Amino acid sequence: MIKMIGFDGDDTLWHSEGYYQAASAAFADIVGRYVDLGDRGVHDDMLATERRNLALFGYGAKGMTLSMVETAIAVTDGRISAKDIHRLVEIGKGVLRHPVELLPGIRAAVEAVGREFPLVLITKGDLFHQEQKVEQSGLSDLFRRIEIVSEKHERTYRRLFEEFAIAPEQFLMVGNSLRSDIEPVVRLGGWGVHVPYHVTWSHELDHGLEPGHGHVATVEAPEQIPQAVAALAATAAAGA
Repeated sequence: MIKMIGFDGDDTLWHSEGYYQAASAAFADIVGRYVDLGDRGVHDDMLATERRNLALFGYGAKGMTLSMVETAIAVTDGRISAKDIHRLVEIGKGVLRHPVELLPGIRAAVEAVGREFPLVLITKGDLFHQEQKVEQSGLSDLFRRIEIVSEKHERTYRRLFEEFAIAPEQFLMVGNSLRSDIEPVVRLGGWGVHVPYHVTWSHELDHGLEPGHGHVATVEAPEQIPQAVAALAATAAAGA
């Protein structure tokens, strides 16, 4: 039987990726003053740089900002001005300062699930930024435990299950990313409710979870989460 429910933070509880997308557009506007964006795969260059830097900088706005600066210097062959580099830094600071806006209906959904199961929040990214967002969200009182991790993979979830003293098949994760929130949990034997966000970072689109997996439900809006959780919990209790 499912004994605990986990929720992701960014783009599951509150809006996030839209601010990064806006920053990416502003980055392209600056770099476009130096190179022909039609001839250069600037966004592909940026994504490749971010992926290379994940092991050093981790996820979040600070790593994105450093990757923007690195990419801008590379694609302009060092011609970008100090003034424009400063503009890139300010763009990154803007992402760090963005207000926390909850997804419509998410608090009611979390409260409904919390009446039936203990809840934990598992979010990844920069520690300071994630702590600020959790505090500003006004949702921290709904969770028994809040975990901010550097990466969400099977090793991370396995460690958390040991600390929670539950088996993987007793855990269900709710999140917008199949790669980070759902697939690792399901691979370990757990369950997942996928809540797609309208825009997703390209890095998070890569996953190996087959469509129609019996341990996964997909919903279109937060208000459908409690019903999806209940349905999977019934399936788990039936021994499927």
